[in-house]
Amino acid sequence: LMSGYTMLRNGGVGNGGQPWVLRWSSRIRLTWLSFTLFVILVFFPLIAHYYLTTIDDADDAGKRIFGPRAGNELCEVKHVQDLCRIRESVSEELLQLEAKRQELNSEIAKLNLKIEACKKSIENAKQDLLQLKNVISQTEHSYKELMAQNQPKLSLPIRLLPDKDDAALPLPKSNRNCRLHNCFDYSRCPLTSGFPVYVYNSDDYPFGSSLDPLIKQAFEATVRTNVYVTENANIACVYIILVGEMQEPVMPKPTELEQQLHSLPYWRTDGHNHLIINLSRKSETQNLIYNISTGRAMIAQSTFYDAQYRPGFDIVVSPLVHAMSEPNFLEIPPQVPVKRKYLFSFQGEKIESLRSSLQEVRSFEEEIEGNAPADYDDRIITTLKAVQDSKLDFVLVEFTCKNQPKASLPTEWALCGERDDRLELLKLSTFALIITPGDTRLVISAGCAMRLFEALEVGAIPVVLGEQVQLPYNDVIRWNEAALIIPKPRITEVHFLLRSISDNDLLAMRRQGRFLWETYFSTSDNVFSTVLAIIRTRIQIPAAPIREEPAVEIPHRSGKAAGTDPNMADNGDLDLGPVETEPPYASPKYLRNFTLTAMDIYRNWNSAPGPFHLFPYTPFDPVLPSEAKFLGSGTGFRPIGGGAGGSGKEFQAALGGNVPREQFTVVMLTYEREEVLMNSLERLNGLPYLNKVVVVWNSPKLPSEDLLWPDIGVPIMVVRTEKNSLNNRFLPWDQIDTEAILSIDDDAHLRHDEIMFGFRVWREARDRIVGFPGRYHAWDLPHQSWLYNSNYSCELSMVLTGAAFFHKFNPRWIPSVPSPLAGLGTVALTLCLSWQVTSRWTFRCPGCPQALSHDDSHFHERHKCINFFVKVYGYMPLLYTQFRVDSVLFKTRLPHDKTKCFKFI
Repeated sequence: LMSGYTMLRNGGVGNGGQPWVLRWSSRIRLTWLSFTLFVILVFFPLIAHYYLTTIDDADDAGKRIFGPRAGNELCEVKHVQDLCRIRESVSEELLQLEAKRQELNSEIAKLNLKIEACKKSIENAKQDLLQLKNVISQTEHSYKELMAQNQPKLSLPIRLLPDKDDAALPLPKSNRNCRLHNCFDYSRCPLTSGFPVYVYNSDDYPFGSSLDPLIKQAFEATVRTNVYVTENANIACVYIILVGEMQEPVMPKPTELEQQLHSLPYWRTDGHNHLIINLSRKSETQNLIYNISTGRAMIAQSTFYDAQYRPGFDIVVSPLVHAMSEPNFLEIPPQVPVKRKYLFSFQGEKIESLRSSLQEVRSFEEEIEGNAPADYDDRIITTLKAVQDSKLDFVLVEFTCKNQPKASLPTEWALCGERDDRLELLKLSTFALIITPGDTRLVISAGCAMRLFEALEVGAIPVVLGEQVQLPYNDVIRWNEAALIIPKPRITEVHFLLRSISDNDLLAMRRQGRFLWETYFSTSDNVFSTVLAIIRTRIQIPAAPIREEPAVEIPHRSGKAAGTDPNMADNGDLDLGPVETEPPYASPKYLRNFTLTAMDIYRNWNSAPGPFHLFPYTPFDPVLPSEAKFLGSGTGFRPIGGGAGGSGKEFQAALGGNVPREQFTVVMLTYEREEVLMNSLERLNGLPYLNKVVVVWNSPKLPSEDLLWPDIGVPIMVVRTEKNSLNNRFLPWDQIDTEAILSIDDDAHLRHDEIMFGFRVWREARDRIVGFPGRYHAWDLPHQSWLYNSNYSCELSMVLTGAAFFHKFNPRWIPSVPSPLAGLGTVALTLCLSWQVTSRWTFRCPGCPQALSHDDSHFHERHKCINFFVKVYGYMPLLYTQFRVDSVLFKTRLPHDKTKCFKFI
């Protein structure tokens, strides 16, 4: 076979075979194979199709191929039945799908019709919106035109730039005639300059080694922290050089000091825009600048002769007693009782007089005839001794020192004894006599300034004999509110005058004197800042705005949708106003209103009862009474907006007033109470006019990383603090964009309508603290001390700041009070500052954990705090009030024993 197969592959050649035989056999095989396949593929399907189509047509059982046979035989094949059932099921499903398809087609047709209708509506709405935009644009354009027609165009002034060589100013006839208009270069001090001050380093000049070390150290420490001091002398408005107090053994000669002053690098031939400061720490400080040519430079010192002092140009400063130390406020005697052991006191010795009146005794009749004595001091001595001998009042006058008197100028009354001894006597005196020098050419001396300083420090009301005296800062301080200035010829009427002053007036003068001493005299910072404030006010440059506190934000995750507390949402029929859907709206900022220079009218802030009116003042710049105002954000003219009228519905729906659009910021204090904090934040959801929430995180431990903060519709800023302090709530954080602040504890529970009512009340009194929880003080007769009381009462003297509205920059008065009270910022005082508004008795948080007020030591600490407060101020400054702002829409639930309280609506 293999050989034959091989032969076939070789074309049939081999062993003499025939090739055509092989070809023929191959054709037969292919023909047969094709025929067989044709029969199988054609006839068999035809036969099968025939039998399958005739299965159901069989009429009787005998003709049915697969039908049942007689004798219960199998009539159908089982798989054929299955196929039939499948066919029926598929047919039914196809019918159902067809019906659904037709139904969907009809719905699609309807939706298409709706889509076409919506498209037409959208096109119409777009056209209407375009028309509205055009109308709004035209209205805005018309409004701008009207505003431009009715308002002047304001812009920053062109900066005054001095010439490179500072062209010489017109020369006055003499340095004695120097005033600001002819000796001061205003071109170096534009309104927008910020009042830069350059301070020379005294150690760079020979006279620096002669300065008193304490004076120099205190001055340098003050300069380093002052906001106006600059190191760039080229842009400076004022140049300051410290020349005293100097030590006696190494004091330079006047000619040497004059040459050193004229050699200052920015003296510019005449010293214009320079200020020479000669501070005195002792009463015997000499007037070392008297015989020195100071050109156009201003002088600030405690001793001036009439020929030397230039009113409105030079400055009389107070002595620097507490150079490198803060005054101890706890050692200051109380201001009550009003009257002390001695009606008045005086200790001093006069070393030299103009002319001895002992040899030339004249009567008052001779004085009236025009023969006035050369020196009234002898008549003063005689009159005061007569008062002392009369025993009508306890007085103490000594005109001879027991020990060696302090050095003094000619005709000046020298101080006796040490400072501590003098203070002990003044603590027992209602009034302190200050006799000016007999030489009327000496308008002020360091000795008189020292007597004034000590009298104000311990609460003895100064009685200055000599109307020619120039008291410290006399052009900006109204001394008649804190002291009595009496001409020497009225010495015989002094006793009658002092006895006739009422206790209320005495206490008011004592409080005012205490305020002046704390604000302008007590420390080196106060003295230096006051000198700069006087110059800045004279040249009409506004004070620097209050510094905002930089906020260090703590990253946090927000994503938990805040729910709505039903207790918070149930406001009855009250319409609290629309929830702001636009981005938060910041209050307009006016960092400085330059029109103050044209309307700088004296406002008697100093006459307020007590020192608590300091809130408008900056801590680094003691604003003078003539410029008392709010600083920083919000000062200036506001756009006047019309209210919504007096009807109830419109009133509820809009704030109205002169600032129709305004929001507030919630500042919430917390310390490691995450659950309580989250609940409090959720309760703020949906609160109208809410701009932002600033969470002051007082804990050194950061919040949990997995803590989800609620989404309440406004930003939540978490601020990290340097230390745990309740006063952190008062800091003007730079993240606060509104004037109104709602300070609230994390466990305070206030309804939305209560918050909105407090906001409305605060808008009517923007300079006050408007709070909800009130407290009062009471006298504990058995223990002879003050108590802090938190019971509900119709009378109050404090408003807690745990839930209160106030201005962003108002709390700056708290660091301005005496330093021992720097940590007492937990309550607000009712000295013309605070209002209480009524809540619906929901202030407490029922679901919150233990609060600080529940601790047994809480009230004990409050009792100690309020007594410490009284000791520092020397009297109880809190005032009781029955004033409470209530809403006629509130149905206040009063206990049965409190229903007799009056409501001020």
